[in-house]
Amino acid sequence: MTSSLPSRASAVIIGGGVIGASVAYHLAKQGWQDVVLLERKQFSCGTTWHAAGLVGTMRANETHARLCEYSMSLLPELEKETGQSTGFRQVGSLSIAHSQDRFEELKRVAAMNNAFGVTQVDIISPQEAKERYPYLSTEDLLGASWVAQDGTASPIDTTMAFMKGARLRGAKCIEGINVTGIQTKAGKVTGVETDQGDIQADFVVNCGGLWGRKIGQMAGVKVPLHACEHYYAVTEKLPGLPETLPVLRDHDKCAYYREDAGSIMVGAFEQKAIPWGQNGIPEDFCFDELEGHMEEQLMPILEDAMQRVPMLQEAGWRTFFCGPESFTPDDQFHVGEAPELKNFYVACGLNSVGIQTSGGLGLALAEWMEHGQATMDLWGNDIRRMFPVQNTQHYLQDRVSETLGLLYARHYPFRQYESARNVRHSPIHERLESLNACFGETAGWERPNWFAPEGIEPVYKYSFGKQNWFEYSADEHRAARENVVLFDQSGFSKYQVEGRDACACLQRISSANIDVPPGKIVYTHWLNENGGIEADLTVTRISPTQFWVVSGTATTHKDLHWLQQHIPDEAHCFVSDITNSWAVFGVMGPHSRKLLSEVLKLDLSSEAFPFGSWQDVEVGAAIGRAFRVSFVGELGWELYIPVDQARHAFDYLWQFGESFGLKPAGLHALDSCRMEKKFVHYGHDVANEDTPLEAGLGFVCDMNKAGGFIGHEAIAAQKESKSWMKKRLVQFLLQDPEAMLYHHEPILQNGKLVGHLTSGNYGHTLGGSVGLGYIYSEDIIDKKAIDASQFEIDVAGKRIPAKASLSAMYDPKAEKMRG
Repeated sequence: MTSSLPSRASAVIIGGGVIGASVAYHLAKQGWQDVVLLERKQFSCGTTWHAAGLVGTMRANETHARLCEYSMSLLPELEKETGQSTGFRQVGSLSIAHSQDRFEELKRVAAMNNAFGVTQVDIISPQEAKERYPYLSTEDLLGASWVAQDGTASPIDTTMAFMKGARLRGAKCIEGINVTGIQTKAGKVTGVETDQGDIQADFVVNCGGLWGRKIGQMAGVKVPLHACEHYYAVTEKLPGLPETLPVLRDHDKCAYYREDAGSIMVGAFEQKAIPWGQNGIPEDFCFDELEGHMEEQLMPILEDAMQRVPMLQEAGWRTFFCGPESFTPDDQFHVGEAPELKNFYVACGLNSVGIQTSGGLGLALAEWMEHGQATMDLWGNDIRRMFPVQNTQHYLQDRVSETLGLLYARHYPFRQYESARNVRHSPIHERLESLNACFGETAGWERPNWFAPEGIEPVYKYSFGKQNWFEYSADEHRAARENVVLFDQSGFSKYQVEGRDACACLQRISSANIDVPPGKIVYTHWLNENGGIEADLTVTRISPTQFWVVSGTATTHKDLHWLQQHIPDEAHCFVSDITNSWAVFGVMGPHSRKLLSEVLKLDLSSEAFPFGSWQDVEVGAAIGRAFRVSFVGELGWELYIPVDQARHAFDYLWQFGESFGLKPAGLHALDSCRMEKKFVHYGHDVANEDTPLEAGLGFVCDMNKAGGFIGHEAIAAQKESKSWMKKRLVQFLLQDPEAMLYHHEPILQNGKLVGHLTSGNYGHTLGGSVGLGYIYSEDIIDKKAIDASQFEIDVAGKRIPAKASLSAMYDPKAEKMRG
């Protein structure tokens, strides 16, 4: 062992790029004295060194905006603290639009970011854009967005500033140490093996960038990311070029521009990227460039750039660069504790936003490690959102060829991935395909989003308005409200929890009382110690010692990890993931009872089969279970059928359904129905920063059950202080039936910004777009205050009057689904 390599550390960080350096800095800043960062070759030698160094704050959600805002504010502080320059300059940034759809997107993004309260985004005219960027050709422009506080930084200098700050607080940052293995014991990380000796550690952090997936494999942890070729070109020095020239983005032409030491750098996010490193990354890789495919990938973008910035036609070019950068299956970076291995954390796969996110991500991960849970809503980036199929070589190299380009594509609502499809199928996939289903993809599952009429191709045509499938989904929605439909919900997550201590464990984890007789279904939350919602699901008692838990499609590994974390080691309680064992058919609508009475040959009256209960059933020759629950707000049952019998059950049910007008319905209709009913969706309307009281779901908290539940004290404190009445989830209905809501639109109360939407869809029964969103106030928010106020929703810069309600506008007493 070398003299510089310690034998023990509280945390070992693998990877000496900007993210690893930031994590080391923030852990040390929190008082972790013996942090060790290991870099295989030289600091910044993987991806960081050739990053463009763009530092922006206009992001697609509030969490990311806050991460970037913190990163930006930290850079000048870091310089003062360490004496190491970060190269940060606040020059502003322009994003231009020369298509109506792009301009609509810019206006929507500007409105949502202004609602976040992190940065000010202005929509400006082509002339104003030219005043800020004199070299810009504006003849075809419709407008632009302008963020004055954005800027640029030096990636290597920023990394070294983090390193210096970490070292000043006692961390060791060591180059030339190659990690060769991860040590574990009893499901917990215990240290790392290196080519120069072992280090025992309480925590290990994978900040390996390009090598992140390989490092994960050493630990038995899935970290789905893959490198792609990434391009930019740099001109010769341009006399008179101001160093204050703003960053320019032309998304529709896949290009960004920045001043770079007297030159202009033009970077590319081409629509179809080329994966790199399929056979592994060379062992000696260090500050390497790739030969790339300049003619096919970079040159078309440079040709467009010369039209957008005509001065480039006369410029000499000194660099045509290609280097590898890692991308993930959904264009979102990975962060958090791996579900496979306790105390093994991940922060990698930055998808070209590493520099601008570095400070915030380092802080967020350090706080997560310190407190044992995320201190902000990071579910969209949580490593637990990923599924095993997404970590396969085949899936990754196919998907990342698309995700690189999607960064600059138009971010249409409901946009679906085109790559890495048809991996996970419901057992009735082909049946639905024959019914003209248009499928979307979630967690690898192909799920029917809508059904096209006969003779119409089931393909999306995207826009920010009413898309081509709008009326088809409206018909499905109306059928659910007025007749009977079938939803394929087979992708829902399902877990079996059993053992003599199963009830006691679930009772402690669940906010509601789940110690009910067998045959009962309980809607509940799993809360953290702060009362924040970690899961939104149902618990069904199958027998005295066996329960089923049913949750959302995307939350499987998060839920399972939460369960395992909170089941005591000595408990006789065992958890199985049974998602792939059972198909689920949601038969919903006012005529569902008549149809299913004939199919199941059972008395389905409320007296014989009450809401919130289940029974064993026969669907033809298939043996399954019927759960009387509803996510659409109508009378209905979910039929759980073993996968080997699912096609038979579907055919048998469909045969009976023809005489009742049974209609297949997709998940867009399911969502529009739940929006009208003010049913929440995890990750949008509720997450770890929201409590059941704030979400209007306080009834899921049984404050009197013996032993309480995780988060009980926090909920009790909220009840006592009534602080939850100053943040409340409200339902909104736009008074303009043509305007469309999606998410994050600003909410105005009496002309004052009070929050933003968390989700939105069209309410075909209510007759307009419906949104859910939290409003904040220094005063008590109750029905009286809501009714006395005038509300508007900002849709792409246009304020549209909206009706507001704390209770569901559709069937507020839930009489239809309980009837």
